[in-house]
Amino acid sequence: MRTRRSPTVVWAVAAAAYLVAVVHRTALGVAGVDAVQRFGLSATGLAMFSVLQLGVYAALQIPAGRALDRFGARVLITTGSAVMAVGQGLLALADDVPLALAARVLIGAGDAAIFISACRLIAEWFPARRVPVMVQVTGLVGQSGQIVSAVVVAWVLHARGWGVTFGALAAVGAAVTVVAATGLARRPDPAPSAVETAARERFVHAVRAAVLPAGTRLGFWSHFLTPFSFNVVAMLWGVPFFVTAQGRTPAEASVLLTTMTASAMTAGPLVGRWTSRHPLRRSWVVLASAGATFAVWAWLLLPATPRPFAQLVVFAVVIGAGGPVSLVGIDFARTFTTGDRLGTATGFVNTGGFVSTITGVLAVGVVLQLVSPAGATTYPLDAWRLAFAVLLVPWVVGVVGVLHHRRRARADLSAAGTPVPPLREALRRRRAS
Repeated sequence: MRTRRSPTVVWAVAAAAYLVAVVHRTALGVAGVDAVQRFGLSATGLAMFSVLQLGVYAALQIPAGRALDRFGARVLITTGSAVMAVGQGLLALADDVPLALAARVLIGAGDAAIFISACRLIAEWFPARRVPVMVQVTGLVGQSGQIVSAVVVAWVLHARGWGVTFGALAAVGAAVTVVAATGLARRPDPAPSAVETAARERFVHAVRAAVLPAGTRLGFWSHFLTPFSFNVVAMLWGVPFFVTAQGRTPAEASVLLTTMTASAMTAGPLVGRWTSRHPLRRSWVVLASAGATFAVWAWLLLPATPRPFAQLVVFAVVIGAGGPVSLVGIDFARTFTTGDRLGTATGFVNTGGFVSTITGVLAVGVVLQLVSPAGATTYPLDAWRLAFAVLLVPWVVGVVGVLHHRRRARADLSAAGTPVPPLREALRRRRAS
């Protein structure tokens, strides 16, 4: 049965659900001081709230992708939005740590389904040449959710308090649930055989088949490599590093975080355009971003003195751009996976960046504790330099993963009759045309 909904309407509903999901995800970040006071948390305890939520999100990516293949994006976005609304309502009422942690688990679980479902809808409703740009635009919409948290949620929190703020977020989540239930639909020409095949397949077999292509695994490592520096700084360690180690004011630290978000929002459409125009060279933008990220980290950490503010701005711009570059991994999943397994493959790829982020957040915290006196709550620049140097480990692992699976993916393309020509040959053809 055909639907009369237009692709733009379907995308707008999915993008709105993703924006609200990002607000849910990041709202506690602007309420950190209030959370410490409300629940009597230490800095480590506050970090565990973020790590637990991210851990649940990452752990549920493949199950959510499998459910997406079986039940469709409408069911997943509606259910995920409802679960997050319940989590925010629970957080509004929580006055002890176990209840607050349970709320964060629900928020992470509901969040797990939203973005991959939006990507699936884009692949179903839009021409293939437009998909990379639309995915990046969706990511840009999600980035604006961080600004909503930083401005609107923070204002309501300070004006009306904890209960009203998170209660309002629960109400917004409930409204999005209703909109998703009524505004989303499958693609205009669904393929029942693919849906039936996905429903019959066993979970383990479906996951194995989805992650088997080298191109899908290239997508995982691309997503693993590029966003974790941005996430580690933006989600937890950026403000204390800028303030206590670099001698910046809280206002300057806020400017740097805003610069990171603005960089991500600016880079997204550019990365999407490159991906769309040069599908055989997508890995270049991944490796270029990784190289630039390594360079600015080295530039920042090798000197033993605080850096000028202008240098910190350059650092924020470069690592901010890594966020949208990670979505190139989602495009690898789209082009190397059959439609009936696309949700599972996208979930697998989307796990990569959150695995590296959790590893980075925990590693920085552990090193800070190891190299500082017992009971310290602030850390000197040398301690931060050692702690952030640990991020080289997931960076190296990610680069090796990308290079290895890029070689295998290109071999698969050549075997299928689509060889990737050497750069010199590609440039010669371009000049000739």
